[in-house]
Parts: sequence; structure tokens; C-alpha cells
Amino acid sequence: MFDRTPKSSPNRQQLPLQRWQVTPAQPKLAQQLAQVTNLSPLIAQVLLGRGITTTEQARSYLEPESVNLPSPLEEFADLAVSIKLLQQAIASQQKIAICGDYDADGMTSTALLIRALRSLGGVVDYAIPSRMQEGYGINQRIVEEFHAEGVQLILTVDNGIAAIAPIARARELGLRVIVTDHHDLPPELPVADAILNPKLLPETSPYRGLAGVGVAYVLAVCLAQELGQSKGLVKPLLELFTLGTIADLAPLTGVNRRWVRRGLQLLPESQVTGIKALIQIAGVQQGEREEVKSQKSKVKSENLAPQSLKPEDIGFRLGPRINAVGRIADPQIAIELLTTNDMGLALERAMQCEQINQHRQRLCGEIEQEAIALVENLYAASLPLSRVLAIVQPQWHHGVIGIVASRLVERYGVPVFIGTYEDETHIRGSARGIPEFHVFEALEFCKDLLEKHGGHQAAGGFSLRASNLEALRSRLSTFARRCLRPEDLKPLLYIDVQTEFKQIDLDLFQQIDALHPCGIENRDPVFWTQNARVLDQQIVGKGHIKMTLSTNCRSTKFKAIAWRWGEFFPLPPRLDVAYKLRENNWNGKTNLELELVGARLSEVAASNSPSYVAKFDYNQRSYTCSLSESLQELKIVNTEGKILSIQQGQKTGILSKSEADNSEVDVTQPPYFQLIKAARQAVEVTASRSHSR
Repeated sequence: MFDRTPKSSPNRQQLPLQRWQVTPAQPKLAQQLAQVTNLSPLIAQVLLGRGITTTEQARSYLEPESVNLPSPLEEFADLAVSIKLLQQAIASQQKIAICGDYDADGMTSTALLIRALRSLGGVVDYAIPSRMQEGYGINQRIVEEFHAEGVQLILTVDNGIAAIAPIARARELGLRVIVTDHHDLPPELPVADAILNPKLLPETSPYRGLAGVGVAYVLAVCLAQELGQSKGLVKPLLELFTLGTIADLAPLTGVNRRWVRRGLQLLPESQVTGIKALIQIAGVQQGEREEVKSQKSKVKSENLAPQSLKPEDIGFRLGPRINAVGRIADPQIAIELLTTNDMGLALERAMQCEQINQHRQRLCGEIEQEAIALVENLYAASLPLSRVLAIVQPQWHHGVIGIVASRLVERYGVPVFIGTYEDETHIRGSARGIPEFHVFEALEFCKDLLEKHGGHQAAGGFSLRASNLEALRSRLSTFARRCLRPEDLKPLLYIDVQTEFKQIDLDLFQQIDALHPCGIENRDPVFWTQNARVLDQQIVGKGHIKMTLSTNCRSTKFKAIAWRWGEFFPLPPRLDVAYKLRENNWNGKTNLELELVGARLSEVAASNSPSYVAKFDYNQRSYTCSLSESLQELKIVNTEGKILSIQQGQKTGILSKSEADNSEVDVTQPPYFQLIKAARQAVEVTASRSHSR
């Protein structure tokens, strides 16, 4: 029941397990950069933390359109060959077939090339392998069917770089093959007529970070320009590029950042009928975040600027609805959505995406809880030694276990390999990593145990015989111990700059727009504040904590939300908090709110005011209490977030039901007297344990 929690070393039960990496402050250089960029020193410090130290670098970052890009034809060695093959196929009306993938990147890539090639006069069909029956990538069945249907040119999108045998078979049958992919390069490349993959480019290339949809976009636009038919075609393709790039978590650097910035401005007035329908069904223009839909009265939603969407609108709302289709349903639904010009059909398909995504959410929740129970019972104690988590269960839906893997990485801080049985003898799985662990290299290290595998640094997929499972666990652990130190086994939180609440205002928030679009490798700035005081807190929605925070200057208060932190409720009364800034527009008023991404027990509070924290039960209810020795203040928090504060020697206390609802109570009377007595007994036990150690 009691929990010794010294301020300098919080445990996972009280707060998220994290390690903070705070960018070292450079106040003089930040002030100089602020002057030349007309930005706040706080935002200038964010730029410094991202390696932007000169005026020229700052200008290139803040004005990406000012940078002169090399032509894709100069960067991609096989791009000219690919364009020539497509020109010939279009001119002679040869049948072109696209082999796509069932994730958002693969489906937007497929839709993009279908729209482009048909617009340019091509005869185009497509196929996407079955996630459940066949798994990722082009296969021999698809090749044979393409050949039987008279296809003469195959285009792979978001796959193909490791498809040695299927592409060799296509060439045997006399088919031309263009591979467009972005996954890591295997030791042997397929014998295709042309290969377009940014991993073949130098790491300094601005095209290096393209997702599959980015490679498809480059190919389509260059082909349209070569044919003199790019007018009116580029904008809808750019919208699909933007949707797929963000949904695939591609880095928002180089050309991705430049083109996504343009695409986000186009999406609110989309020229793609299916995107219009999806925006309408998902409620994006109302700014309603998916996590708070069912809590409208408790959590005020963000009202987005109408002239541009933000990456989180795609990442949290549009992307998941498309991804869900490929995960647990028929990808044709998403392809029809993104290629039709019929608004009625588009709305019908968008509604299907919505319903499928709701089902996907339920599946994820169920599997996540089962996985957590399995880990806690069997594997949690050994994680510091194994440094990797590999779990397999029957009857888990293969389409969603990758999402569950990401959540387990967030929870346990180790790479996660999660699988389910396809039958009694075969397992198929997904993998997610942490920054210090390269998933694809780990799979390569185990390739003799696997039947099929692929991926990149952060994620991958694999299949194996069930008889190899224990050997795979051992091999993965060997690889993990070589590249991971014990201190790496906590989720890493990157923090940009320390901030006082009084420095935060709408002007600072508006300056963050200069950093957009934010996402992978160009993350939202994360601020942190020492020794924040939790004035009130409550559980809202499906396990989120809504609270009010202040520092010693109580006139400066901020509402805050911590998504999926319900297991840490109630939070301790004093915290160092890490957060992003969010704008809230409600009833004509604009306010800033904090989105908590990290918290730790305050070291300042520990040094100035040692505190003992304990959890206890009284009258069949659970409470958390804390006693501050220097202030001699006892605080008791119940599961509803109500806080009772009592100063030493006082007969009255303050009962806080919310920020605006505080009242004095007589603590010498029931029910408070016995509750306080139970709380004091709890902290006395904690204090005695602390002193004995």
C-alpha cells in the first residue's frame, strides 16, 4: 500500500517512466539569433538545439521555399529510364499495373499513380496483397495474374526493394518492372528495369527522407512535366503526397518539409473528392481531436485555423482512418475513396473508413490490455537483462499488432517484437524500436531464423516458423545487449528549452508557426518548467488527466491535459513538467493550454521542501497524500481529483473540488478528522522507511 518515492527517483507507478534529454541552454547565442530572426529567445534556443546556428541556416529553415533544390533527375539515377518506360507504355496503350501496399503510405502511393497515369492517358490497373493471407509486398501470385491479364509494365509502390524472386519471375515472363520504394536496402537488389529508392541517394540529399508516396509523387510529376501535362495535376497529387507522408511518419525535413507545408495549405479546400469526404466525416475542420470526441463537455477541443491543416490532423484523424482499412478490411475501399470523383461514393467510402477505424480502436484496446497482462506476468522482471520484448499470442489480429507494439515501446522503453499465429506452425509479427535500436538490422541479424522480413530503422515486419520462436527471442536479446545500455531502457523525451509560465503567451505560440510543419525529425518544440503546482486534476475521457497548473506566482495558471495518463492519477502536488503548447478557441475566447508529454517529481521541491508521498485506503476508497516538512502542509487527493489541504496546527483546511470551487472545512469534524488521521499514519510509515534507508 505504501510507496517510498523520494523526489529524485520517481517510480513508474507514480509517473511515466522516462529519461529527459534537455538541450543545453546557450543564452547569448540564442539572443543573437533572436535578433536576426525576429523571434523570441526561447524559439531561437529551439533552433539552436536543432543545429541551426547561423543566419543562413535559419533563413533556409524558416523559409524552405528559398532553397534551390537539385532536379530529381539529377538525384535518382533511374528516374529518366522510368519516365521513358512509362511514356512508351502510355503512347502504345500497354497495360500498366501497380502493386501497392496496405498501409496509408502504400495506398496513397497507389491512388496517386492511378490518378496521374490515367490523367496522362495510361491504361492502369492495380493490386494490393492480402495482409492476412499473403503479407507485405509483391508476390508471385500477383505477378502471374498480371501476366495473365496482359500487363506489360509493373510499377511497385512502397514495396519491391527486397522482392528478388517475384521480380525475377516477372522478367522471365517478359514484363518490364519499375520498383519505387523507400525501405532499407537488402544485400541484394532485384533485377528490375529501374529502381527508385531514396536510400540509394547520399544522406545529404534533400530527397533522402521521401516515403513511398514521395517517390511516387516525384515520378508522377516528372512524367507529367515531360509530357507537358502537369497543369492542374500537381495540386491533387501534392495533397495525396502530404497525406501519405505524414501518415507514414516520414521525416519532415528536406523536400518533405517544403512540400508538406504547401500541401497542408491545400487540404482545407481539397481538389481530391475523397479527401474532402474524409475531412467532413472525420470532423477535422471543426478541430475536434479524436481523443476527446466523447468528452465535449469536459475537454474543450482545439479550433484549427481554416486556411491550413496541421500534421496532427492527418496523424491523429485522417491517417488512422485510411490505415485502419488496410489493417483489418479491404484496401480497395481506400483506393476507391482516393481515386473517385463522385462525392456520393466518396462519402460512402469515408463512412466505411470511419466505422472500420472505430472497430480498429476497440481491437487495439483489447489486445493492448492482454499484452500488458502477459508482459507483467512473464517478462517485465527480465527486461533489464533481455533489453528487448518479444511476445506472441494466438488470435491477436495481425492488422493492429503494430499499433500495440508502439504502445508497448512507449510503456516499457524497450524494442518490441509482437506476433500472432497464422496457424499452428507459423507466426507473423511486427516490430517497433527505440532511437538506439535499428529494427531492420536486428531482423537481418536473425534472418536465418525468419522466413520473410523487411522494414527500416524504426519499424519492421517478419514471419517465422513457430519452432524458431525461442531461438528468435535469444538472438534478438543478443543483438539488443550489443547496442543498448541499461540506461537506454527508458523512453527518451527530447526537451528543447526551460521556460517559466510567465513567459508563455499567444505571441510565443504564434512564433511556433515558423517551425511548422512539425513531425518526425522536426518535432514540435517541447518546453519544461520546474516545480509546477497541481492545483486540481480529474480523469476525463478514456483515461486522460485534465488539470490546472501554476508556479509560485499563482496568478499565472494554465489548463493542461495529459493523454492516456490515467494510470498515474492522481499526480503528485509538485512536478517538473514537460509540455507542448496548444491553442484553445472556445466561445470566442482564445487561450493557451499545455499538453503534457513528461513529468518528474520536482528536484527543487525536494531540496527546498522534502516531501513524503503515500497511497492509502480509507473507508473503501483510495487516496494519495503528501506531507511537506518545511511547510508542514498535508495534502490528500481522492480518485476524483478533489484535494484537501491542511496546514500544521490549523483547525480548518481548504477543500478544492476544482480551480473555481474552493471552500474552508472544519477538519476537526467528521469525515475529515479520521481521514486525516489515516493519511498521517500512511506518511509516517513512508517517512520511517525513508529514514531507515
